[in-house]
Amino acid sequence: MSKYLSTKSTTSQATGFDVLPGVANSTIRPLFDDGEAQFCADFLISSEPWITLGLTFDMAMQRLTDPTREVYVATVSEQIVGVLILYLNGTFKGYIQLIGVHPDWRCRGIGTKLIHWAEEKIFRDSPNVFLCVSSFNLHAQDLYDRLGYRRVGELTDFVVKGHSEFLMRKTRGPLREFKRRT
Repeated sequence: MSKYLSTKSTTSQATGFDVLPGVANSTIRPLFDDGEAQFCADFLISSEPWITLGLTFDMAMQRLTDPTREVYVATVSEQIVGVLILYLNGTFKGYIQLIGVHPDWRCRGIGTKLIHWAEEKIFRDSPNVFLCVSSFNLHAQDLYDRLGYRRVGELTDFVVKGHSEFLMRKTRGPLREFKRRT
């Protein structure tokens, strides 16, 4: 079975699984190579919110291959169905830079699974998880709200004119009181 999901496949042709956290044959693992990065870049740039944000293939590849970031993919039966980019340094240690789910696999729990996985990883080293969401991306805003994220700031015209990016945070407490888990 191919590790890439054809962008021409329908959901039922892909594997037949309803992907929910804990489903058999699903994993989250590091991105392996440029071929996987290219596959992820292709599905990102061909769907929202990335179209409105003006993400190009080259920009997506730059993000997916940035050595200062940790990049992971969600797979079902070894096929890539989602991608996650984390930035774990700097002021906002524990920043989810990007969550992308293949259009054929949206609304099936993959985004939630990626977020929970990222939170588990980040909360070992930081009491805070941060992410940004576009003002026009109402579905993602609802998801983040359901998962306990709260809006802590607004960056107007940050990526594209006419749209804001909302900085969101999920916290387990103040930074000064945090005890790193091993």
